[in-house]
Amino acid sequence: MAGMATPELAAAVSNAGTLGGLGLGSSTPAAARAAILRTQALTARPFQVNLFCHAPAARDNGVESRWIERARPLFETFGSSPPSALEEIYRPFQLDPAMLEVLLETRPAMVSFHFGLPSAAQIDSLRRAGCLLLATATSLDEARRIAASGLDAIIAQGWSAGGHRGIFDPDAGDERLSTEVLTRRLVAESTLPIIAAGGLMDGADIARALSWGASAAQLGTAFIGCPESAADPAHRGRLAAGGKTVMTRAISGRPARCLENGFTAWARDARPEEIAAYPCAYDLGKALDAAAKASGDDTYGAQWAGAEAARARALPAATLIEEIAGEWRQANGS
Repeated sequence: MAGMATPELAAAVSNAGTLGGLGLGSSTPAAARAAILRTQALTARPFQVNLFCHAPAARDNGVESRWIERARPLFETFGSSPPSALEEIYRPFQLDPAMLEVLLETRPAMVSFHFGLPSAAQIDSLRRAGCLLLATATSLDEARRIAASGLDAIIAQGWSAGGHRGIFDPDAGDERLSTEVLTRRLVAESTLPIIAAGGLMDGADIARALSWGASAAQLGTAFIGCPESAADPAHRGRLAAGGKTVMTRAISGRPARCLENGFTAWARDARPEEIAAYPCAYDLGKALDAAAKASGDDTYGAQWAGAEAARARALPAATLIEEIAGEWRQANGS
């Protein structure tokens, strides 16, 4: 939940008896340090932080120029111009020694990785700092690679999950496995704990995930409507309206599930090879969102949400967890 999870949300979730999380993949080391310290000031309970381990962008000036020009008429409708060039706005964790130093200084209880794996040296350093380590898998092959790296648990991210797919290589093909199918496959093979993620919104969903053999469940979209999240009013409004979602690469350059909006409609026919690489495409996406909002149009944001977004509830995090816990007990007949 990079960009959505705040220290206030993470702390409220942890204080309510579950495990809160900070999405730091889009943060600078300085911002990440501030967020972790703020969360630690708000809760004495464990929480996890999430980092991105994507491959550095495979830059192609021609593709980037054509992507900018494709968006130019849209920018002009908002009385603006697209950026003249795109920047690689996010640095992958495995190439960011300053971010590793932040983690070694602040020592969050748990660190999870998305899009791939950190280096063996980083894993060793974090282990010596006492951090539990997890990574996202969208396939059995990725889960095997996570297990071979020596991490402690695997997050099984099904196709219905909101936000970015954790797939290691989006150009290598995606099996698009449901959360149930993926979880069952990983449980059948791996000796590591499997955490089910994707499309889980309430206590009954958690009970089902545990029945598949999962050791735990991870919920993200369920918390976007909480007042503690950083979702802007447009995102909250779209979520409350129960809109459909679509998987798109156009916003950031990587597959991600978003509520259908003006951006996804504009990019509906874009082929993967036409879109600038991640995270360079996101540089343009953020500029487009800013230009649209300046003109009063709030439908061009990265309104990430899972396929079950219509079931989200706008409740304080502690209240939401209390309701989810009650639903889980009822599903278990207790």
